[in-house]
Amino acid sequence: MTSGPDFAKPAASSAVRLTSLAHGGGCGCKIAPGLLADILRTAPLRVPEALIVGAENNEDAAVYRISEHQAVVATTDFFTPIVDDPRDFGRIAATNAISDIYAMGATPVFALGILGMPINTLPVDVIRQITDGGMAVCAEAGIPVAGGHSIDTVEPIYGLVVIGLVDPDQVKRNNGARAGDRIILGKPLGVGILSAALKQDKLDAQGYAQMIDYTTQLNRPGIDLARLPGVHALTDVTGFGLAGHLLEMCRGAGLHARIDWPSIPFIEPAVTHVRSGIFTGASTRNWAAYAGEVALPAGTADWQRQLLTDPQTSGGLLVACAPADESAVLQVFRRYGFAAACTIGTMIEGKPGITLQGDLAHVHVA
Repeated sequence: MTSGPDFAKPAASSAVRLTSLAHGGGCGCKIAPGLLADILRTAPLRVPEALIVGAENNEDAAVYRISEHQAVVATTDFFTPIVDDPRDFGRIAATNAISDIYAMGATPVFALGILGMPINTLPVDVIRQITDGGMAVCAEAGIPVAGGHSIDTVEPIYGLVVIGLVDPDQVKRNNGARAGDRIILGKPLGVGILSAALKQDKLDAQGYAQMIDYTTQLNRPGIDLARLPGVHALTDVTGFGLAGHLLEMCRGAGLHARIDWPSIPFIEPAVTHVRSGIFTGASTRNWAAYAGEVALPAGTADWQRQLLTDPQTSGGLLVACAPADESAVLQVFRRYGFAAACTIGTMIEGKPGITLQGDLAHVHVA
């Protein structure tokens, strides 16, 4: 993986910090899960037979069967700046968008750009660096940017529509977990906290480099994980945090997740910053949306809860697999350079929800 600049400063070509133009940043600017559910509550679901995966369980992408052995996978993802360096912003946004294809077990084939920029505020060179960063990540993923759409906006917005292909028999949804499955997380948590520290000018060079490394690491293991028969469910952790996206898994499967606190990996500087009171507003909104479904042990500190609800931008894959395939799943992650991937819990019978357990005094830092 490559690192970002020596320090998280605005690009020299721009007199304006990108993050100062946005009310939120990255996946932290997603609409809160409770409000989103209210908005979509009356949306009609028209599901043709060929639409294998639609909007019924907050899946990462739509899947449409076109033949016995091939289906099209489609997704879109875009957001406001999470960093000030324009090229890094473009790289993060593109990596995050492509992740939804990998999370379905599919192979990306091409992308379309989504661009909204305050053209009277940002120089053309800065905007070009954003799109160049996105195209660089697409090239790394082996796909072209085949077109797109742009508008003049108040806040900077960038992202992609991504199209992929998959064998319908290898599609991995977020609702297929089974009792006894091991829960495996591909990347450590804490990106939202690091973004909040950046906005407050409290993120140092090392913290910024870690943030860029994790948010620009493509979730390629998803393709190989989909081929393992013991992998029953797959998603990626983004704006609703670990707790929110794990709850989607639990609700879809009608199961309960038992999570071991000492096993959950966190980015070390994120732990330092959250302990000093730095976190995002999105984390608080996330907790308000699903607090009643998450059981925390007595003595859980607020900073620990903030880590569980921290919105991840371009976060890791979340896997539910049979215990017999646990080692194979971890080997796939290691083969692609995901050194922090680890087992964090187990799916059990019970009312959909999450129970956190384990020694709260121990913090697993990556």
